[in-house]
Amino acid sequence: MSSHDVSTTSHDNEPKHTNRLAQENSPYLLQHAHNPVDWYPWGPEAFEKARADDRPILLSVGYAACHWCHRQLAESFENEDTARLMNEHFVSIKVDREERPDIDALYMDAVQALTGGGGWPMTVFLTPDRAPFYAGTYFPPQDRYGMPGFPRVLTSIATLWQTRREEVERQAEEFRQFYQRQGALRIELPEGIQPEQVTVELELLSEAVERLLGQMDMAHGGFGNAPKFPHPMGLEFLLRVASRGGRGQRANGEQEPAPDERLMRLVRLTLDKMAGGGIYDQIGGGFHRYSTDAYWLVPHFEKMLYDNALLALVYLHAWQCTKDEEYRRICEETLDYVLREMTDPAGGFYATQDADSEGEEGRFYVWTREELRAALGEEEVRVAERVWGVSDRGNFEGRNILHVSQPPEEAAEALNLPIERVREALAQSRVKLRAARIQRIWPARDDKVLTAWNGLMLRALAEAGRALGRADYRAAAVKNANFLLEHLARGERLLRSWRNGTAKIDAYLEDYAALINGLLATYELASDERFFAAARSWADTLLERFWEGERTTFFDTARDAEALIGRPRELTDNATPSGTSLAVEALLRLAAYTGEDRYREVAVRVLVPLAPAMAQQPSAFGHLLCALDDLVGPLYEVAIIGTESDPHGAALQQMLASRYLPRLALAAAPESGVNASSMPLLKGRTAINEKPTAYVCRSFVCRQPVTLPEELLALLEG
Repeated sequence: MSSHDVSTTSHDNEPKHTNRLAQENSPYLLQHAHNPVDWYPWGPEAFEKARADDRPILLSVGYAACHWCHRQLAESFENEDTARLMNEHFVSIKVDREERPDIDALYMDAVQALTGGGGWPMTVFLTPDRAPFYAGTYFPPQDRYGMPGFPRVLTSIATLWQTRREEVERQAEEFRQFYQRQGALRIELPEGIQPEQVTVELELLSEAVERLLGQMDMAHGGFGNAPKFPHPMGLEFLLRVASRGGRGQRANGEQEPAPDERLMRLVRLTLDKMAGGGIYDQIGGGFHRYSTDAYWLVPHFEKMLYDNALLALVYLHAWQCTKDEEYRRICEETLDYVLREMTDPAGGFYATQDADSEGEEGRFYVWTREELRAALGEEEVRVAERVWGVSDRGNFEGRNILHVSQPPEEAAEALNLPIERVREALAQSRVKLRAARIQRIWPARDDKVLTAWNGLMLRALAEAGRALGRADYRAAAVKNANFLLEHLARGERLLRSWRNGTAKIDAYLEDYAALINGLLATYELASDERFFAAARSWADTLLERFWEGERTTFFDTARDAEALIGRPRELTDNATPSGTSLAVEALLRLAAYTGEDRYREVAVRVLVPLAPAMAQQPSAFGHLLCALDDLVGPLYEVAIIGTESDPHGAALQQMLASRYLPRLALAAAPESGVNASSMPLLKGRTAINEKPTAYVCRSFVCRQPVTLPEELLALLEG
């Protein structure tokens, strides 16, 4: 028996079984390394075994923080009898969907086609050449929930393979043809229209807004009913359109653009309800994955890096629009949570935290009344119980999910306390309860570092560091950018995943594009041209490896990537922005920085043909609609000549940083550095009367330079 085979040992302190997954780096795969199942990682060894033995492949896809993946692990993959069936009839392959989104996307199409739904764990049965013929998600250990038990599924599929091979092959061939058709689809501009001639009307954005609002829950915020997901990309799009709205009054009586009141009211409803709900961790900061109800009360307790990156940015932008300090608090608590609990000492950000601890979902996050009273002082208890809705009965399996049951202002009145006392009691309670919670058994953490998700968090930290003046965010952003460039780059290629000093897996479109956007935000934060140069270089690699000009489309995998049964291409956003939407956004930004039409041309070739679909189905295209908003414009190019150490230069920078200006590319340098700069937007710029000076341009055509913040603001408003 080889070292890779499932093995048995007599030593009490060693696992009874060990399979090939013990050699992997993914925490999810390592969770299954000691199953009695003879697991293979995805790769040639498994495919050759399936061909040689003429056995179907059982592909199981999940991720480390997945609750139902844990259930199937405990119920089926650790069961000796079930494992025996799997080992006898199948070649079983385990895949971490976060490491291999290409495999996940391709076979999720099969799951949805065959079942009408999707989810994880994903279970797909394949021919030895990897064509799917049967699929599902979680299977229970016995028949229940209206689903067949997993042993019955295994026996039925084995019988089907042995006795009705023609039927299996017919189903597999339908999927082969499906993937072939998908890969051949073209996205084209209307006949006779050239990219440089294209304009998109503002009305198209308005149409998308109205359809999006038609899906909004006007009582509790958010889109649709339970289960309710945050949809930060849709909220970001609404903020962008709202920022184009009517005009308000400045303190000095002059008019200034004000966010559209109707849109802002609805965006704020959602932000307020989420921030006050159980989906937000009231003690430790950060957001859980989604709410199981329509009220944001009972979450699915796992925490994902990408959710917290996207939501921190939405709350930051809402603060810039409204100056509501609650939005700033939520943004900062979310980023503080990431820096405290999800950051590797080397500078990367971890992927996920589990929903389960002590064998129970949410156990780490919920409280009994007695636990709360043991941790807090008398007045803190009175405030906390009233504001966070704590009772003996609880609201979740006999315990309490802390949520804002009564706003602090109302609690202050009911308790006859000054509002400042109530807020101080809540702040102290958060500190004390966090200290008490640290003593509990923690949820497991998936500590791999993914390039795409780190790019999203890098952008959030960089923008927050600039807008809020937080030196720690600035330092963390620069450290993360340097980490990604040092550890996830191999020559002219990026890698997808890093853990414990080992980087692996060729990166995908989303990795390149998210990193580029993060690097551009870091450049605006630090004015360090290394980050701009890296962003531009990776953009050129992205175009070379992922853009197919003949089909006028981006693919999610590179042209020289591993050949799968299909080449995945995702145009719509899911829990994260699609690689296409991130790439288009990055290219429009680079066009603004460089004046190079080749970047804008590719973006136009994607956006314009898709614009009607985006207006019709805005919930599927939130991030791409933000890129379309950039294309509609105006997208301003701002160059500031002068340093932040000069009070006038700092005032110019602060005026930009404190406002929500989504359609803006910023470059800054001291006058002494302009001639040596590689930034096209800075070329030829000089300071006026030796004062820090701002240039506002569109397509590199600039207005008269200005030296005062109010003059700069007037040009941007114009």
